[in-house]
Amino acid sequence: MTVEELIVYGKKFIHSSDAKMILASLIGCDTLELLLHLDEKISTEIVDKFKKMVQARKDNYPLQYIIGNVNFYGFEFNVRKNVLIPRFETEQLVYRVENFIKENFNNEVSIIDLGCGSGVIGITLKKLFVNANVTGLDISDDAIELTKENSIKLDADIKIIKGDMLEGINEKYDVIVSNPPYIRTDEVIESIVKDNEPHLALYGGKSGLDFYEKILSKANNNLKEKFLIAFEIGMNQKDEIIKLVNKYFENVKVDVYKDLSERDRVVLIYKNI
Repeated sequence: MTVEELIVYGKKFIHSSDAKMILASLIGCDTLELLLHLDEKISTEIVDKFKKMVQARKDNYPLQYIIGNVNFYGFEFNVRKNVLIPRFETEQLVYRVENFIKENFNNEVSIIDLGCGSGVIGITLKKLFVNANVTGLDISDDAIELTKENSIKLDADIKIIKGDMLEGINEKYDVIVSNPPYIRTDEVIESIVKDNEPHLALYGGKSGLDFYEKILSKANNNLKEKFLIAFEIGMNQKDEIIKLVNKYFENVKVDVYKDLSERDRVVLIYKNI
């Protein structure tokens, strides 16, 4: 079969853009380049792989898991089952942290990424600030393995440890950043997410706030005098997060930023000395 015939085949079962992305990943090009190879014949091995991947997508399996990678902040990260798929919204978190560090710290800033997952936050910050000391922490062995894999792939020298948020952590950091599980246990979410992505990385207890409180209740012991705590949050959690901040901190500033859909998405908690 040719590239064009495979695209036509894929479009019978799944969205054309998904079919093109799957095929492009198999033959090692981007989707626009496919147009330059429409008459090119594809090996039987790749044809068989393509059809299996199309079937998986038709069965509502996430495209990112099927392809095995995702672009985040301009870097290509490996992704796979049992580790949360990075979202575009999390790029907003990295963007806000990047700007804050540029304005308030030098390049040797120390950062810990709590619940690092595939490592996208910590590794991206290390790529942006090459002299930063970055630690990625997660309780999932699958996440730790994938973060190590991505750190090697992207040549980002970060420390990677297993742990339950700040439990047992004695070091002090300039920046604590986290996109913790924040979905309520009774919250209705898309079946493609609920049925495929790890619940450990999705659900944050009855209120969705369990991990924010776990972090904030201990963070004073792990922060330098001048610091930043940066969270991604659920769109209806701003007020409750601020209450938690006031419960555990005094004399800090709190900024809340919206995502591109005008939903509250990033909270920065900071103290400048």
